[in-house]
Amino acid sequence: MVSSPPKPQSSHNPNQSDEEKLLRIRHTCAHILAMAVQKLFPETKVTIGPVVDNGFYYDFDRKESFTMEDLGKIETEMRRIIQANLPIIREEVEREQIKAEIEQLGEPYKLEILDSIPEGEIITRYFMGNPDSGRWKKAEKPEPSLIETATIEPDEFWWDLCAGPHLNFTGEINPDAFALESVAGAYWRGDETKAQLQRIYGTAWETPEQLQVYLQQKEEAKRRDHRKLGQELKLFSIQEDAGGGLVFWHPRGAKIRYLIEDYWRKAHLEAGYELLYTPHIANLELWKTSGHCDFYRENMFDSMNIEEQAYQLKPMNCPFHVLTYKNDLHSYRELPLRWAELGTVYRYERSGVLHGLMRVRGFTQDDAHIFCLPEQIADEILGVLDLTEKFLTDFGFKNYQVNLSTRPAKSVGTDAGWELATQALIQALNRKGWPYVIDDGGGAFYGPKIDLKIQDAIGRLWQCSTIQVDFNLPERFKIEYVAADGSRQQPIMIHRAIFGSLERFFGILIENYAGDFPLWLAPVQIRLLPVSDGQREYAESVAATLKKAGYRVEIDTSGERLSRQIRNAELEKIPVSAIVGKREVENQSLSVRTRKAGELGTLTLSELEQSLQEAIQQKTLM
Repeated sequence: MVSSPPKPQSSHNPNQSDEEKLLRIRHTCAHILAMAVQKLFPETKVTIGPVVDNGFYYDFDRKESFTMEDLGKIETEMRRIIQANLPIIREEVEREQIKAEIEQLGEPYKLEILDSIPEGEIITRYFMGNPDSGRWKKAEKPEPSLIETATIEPDEFWWDLCAGPHLNFTGEINPDAFALESVAGAYWRGDETKAQLQRIYGTAWETPEQLQVYLQQKEEAKRRDHRKLGQELKLFSIQEDAGGGLVFWHPRGAKIRYLIEDYWRKAHLEAGYELLYTPHIANLELWKTSGHCDFYRENMFDSMNIEEQAYQLKPMNCPFHVLTYKNDLHSYRELPLRWAELGTVYRYERSGVLHGLMRVRGFTQDDAHIFCLPEQIADEILGVLDLTEKFLTDFGFKNYQVNLSTRPAKSVGTDAGWELATQALIQALNRKGWPYVIDDGGGAFYGPKIDLKIQDAIGRLWQCSTIQVDFNLPERFKIEYVAADGSRQQPIMIHRAIFGSLERFFGILIENYAGDFPLWLAPVQIRLLPVSDGQREYAESVAATLKKAGYRVEIDTSGERLSRQIRNAELEKIPVSAIVGKREVENQSLSVRTRKAGELGTLTLSELEQSLQEAIQQKTLM
């Protein structure tokens, strides 16, 4: 995290041993789950069971649906398998041998997995069960002294095609440190044209205490779910009549978006950027030149025919910025050029992966591209890091994880160019004083990059800001500048986004604040609550004064009793409420209460404005 001492880090993670142990626990739990399911429901066919964030899952083909009652039975059987302390042994196998065994078992999905393994690659499987069953084949039989065999049944045996890694014994798992969580539908290989399977999700940890912390955080995450809060607070909706993954910003959500965009534009102009606006579609030939048709086609919508020419909804803004650069011949004296755009892009996502604001088909990137000289890279990257820190801090994120991703095996560009760019990124990070982790080989094919994951209020990390050097597009589009010696040279191109996308960042904000936005971002900052119609005129006068001063104010017009008005304001997470009764009218005052501090007592209008202004400047709740 950035809050730790500013010491660069290598790819070694100090918690790597714990992560490795968790990986083995969760991978082994997936096998135990499959073994338990096939013991309880023998007709079930097994497919795959990978490790995922915080747990594991396994996909099954079964005619009847798994119920929550079934999950309870499966958990009980899993605990029995764990307590039986079954040995787990790795075996390398010959293709034809294992193929015959899979065919004998009648497991078509495992056969398909086997067929997908390239010729010449080592094929492994993992046995789990009684070593005295006589079915260990060529696997090395473990020492009997290492096994507690008291509860192992004579036919206790199961295996799975797998690359590992796993634990050595099922008993290494704490039976009180795992739980099955849910059942969901899933398509084989993620293909909607193939068989629909049932996916059982589970979580596993080293200790019961870790499991409880996770389950509590999961409950808190449900309370903060941006989809639920988005509906309750009337911020946004996804209208299926218009199509999945397309966001409708409602008035209150649109107000917050306006505030975010206004902040973004002002900050960029102050940082020396110029603003661009580019089209939403372009001739398909542009996307062929950029390489998107070759490398990104599966994420692009189908092209449309206009006057016998193919046009494409843009999946990215970068080629448009490159064309803007190419429109004029530039001198080295003009560089760097910093161009920023809130550009809406469209990407095809399968309906099964769409998720509120986090995974959509149309979204607005806070995109910017910098065209600079090679010797300017480090300074420009440092400027982006400074701007990123300002943005994230102002929006309430002070801890983040920084990754530096270096050249992958397949890449474009010269060795010298990669070395220059990578060292410039390292230099900028060191000058910034930020600790970072090196992701060796994790860069994009077109250049090295820096990624930031921000930590929210309950400790979750979200991929957010990214800074990438690009050798690909300048070469593909043959962009140039006139150097000091009069020659034509290729500029360095830097991609960067701070929010990532407005939609996703808004979703993160909702969950980070649980809908309780700081005063400067709240769509309604203060609500006036008139006790009766007799106080409405004074309330309207106060509202007019506050609106003229730039505050976002509304008057409760429900006609409800005061207690209900107060309750509604709480449910709608209005930061400040001001009661307007006879006494307040007589004293030309307001009885103020806030969600954070509760009752503040009677304030004059000027005292209220002062308090509002302080909270807005500090970007906090009042």
